[in-house]
Amino acid sequence: MKDSISNIVRLVDSVTPVSVELQSIVDSHEQPFVIIDRDYRILAINPAYEKTYGVTRDEAVGLPCHKISHNNDAPCHESGEDCPHVNLFEVGKADSCLHVHYNADHRVCQVRVTAYPLQGSNGELYMGEMIQQLSGPDERRINGRRMVGQSPPFLACMDQMKMVAAAQAPVLLQGETGTGKELAAHFIHSHSMRREQPFLTVDCTVLTDPLFEAEVFGHARGAFTGSVGDRIGLFEQADGGTLFLDEVGELPMSQQAKLLRVLESGQYRRVGGKRPRKADVRIICATNRHLWESVSAGQFREDLYYRIACLAIRLPALRERLNDIEVLAPDLLGPVSKTMNQRFKLTPAAIERLKLYKYPGNVRELRNILFIAATHSNGEEIDDAVIDTVLQQVARGRDHQGQSAPEPVAAQQAETKSPTGNTRGSLHDVEAQHISALLQKHHDNRRLVAEALGISERTLYRKLKRYDLN
Repeated sequence: MKDSISNIVRLVDSVTPVSVELQSIVDSHEQPFVIIDRDYRILAINPAYEKTYGVTRDEAVGLPCHKISHNNDAPCHESGEDCPHVNLFEVGKADSCLHVHYNADHRVCQVRVTAYPLQGSNGELYMGEMIQQLSGPDERRINGRRMVGQSPPFLACMDQMKMVAAAQAPVLLQGETGTGKELAAHFIHSHSMRREQPFLTVDCTVLTDPLFEAEVFGHARGAFTGSVGDRIGLFEQADGGTLFLDEVGELPMSQQAKLLRVLESGQYRRVGGKRPRKADVRIICATNRHLWESVSAGQFREDLYYRIACLAIRLPALRERLNDIEVLAPDLLGPVSKTMNQRFKLTPAAIERLKLYKYPGNVRELRNILFIAATHSNGEEIDDAVIDTVLQQVARGRDHQGQSAPEPVAAQQAETKSPTGNTRGSLHDVEAQHISALLQKHHDNRRLVAEALGISERTLYRKLKRYDLN
């Protein structure tokens, strides 16, 4: 038995000591484990907890649990998060929920906390909390981007994605433009049994009727003019893995019928081919439409809807989780600092100012705002005055262009000054010039440019077209 078990944890005078039995329970766990009393105070921790959160037992005992794991002065439930502490001490039963914690390096990690009722030798009820890490600080990062948040809507969505990842059925991701549907699809794939197999994307907005069939299913030699050889389609390339159909609601009815046939039978033919083929592919679809409304309007097949919506997940809009900006904005600012070779940071007042905006463009718009704010900052620190100026320009641009403007931050026409005092031109020009410089730096390698900007290659393609940089 460990030496620590033989000694009752020495606590501050205001905290009741735990028994040897409870300390033995703590030390028997390989994962972080902590015992907490009714007043949220830590009574005992195990070595795994010490290592994960960078505190010793002497430092942790007597402190509120939320102070160490959340860096908060108030309990989680007062910030709107699920809290097993409340449920356990009110009902006396075990409870489990998702949380976002800060590790020893002060980096965000997603965890599942499971609380158990424990009774000490003094008859008091305590909470034993086991902490299971679900994803590390960089596990959710895809092409420089990752899913970040700690609000109840975000954590509930992450919990859903974790659960559907274990299944094999098709998934339908629904959410507004800019909510991170492609990132969510990557997350589901990377947490599934198919994680070691291909993940391929089909942008349904850019494929014409004949091109869709040739791109997805491939074509045989001589199938049409210019087809000088056989071509393997994306469906075949993704065998064993996942095929992500982005903006599936944009598919014309003729393409919907072709997609339905392969989903129902599991078989397909290359364009111009005669031999039926099969591939083991999981389908994840995404749309920013209310897809059932499209079904009701006769614009989307009802049978296809039921086929792809076996597991449906709605990604919350950023305005529904504005408190996430506290952790999301600094994370998005990291790639901006990298591309501009200057380390930027937001003041607390700047973060509070960012929380006052509603973000019709969601996370994508927040990323653009931070990029523009960095270019207009007079130093490494971005304060609320800079943020306020950028947001006012965004609002003026939206009023001028209308609500349908896809990315209003990048399309402003207001003049501003650079840190050197020179007139920099429109915000449209700022982004265009920055992308042009990255293209030159990376010798027109679009993949590297997209990674430097923290966006997908498809988004980069649309920006290149908009700014006439092709």
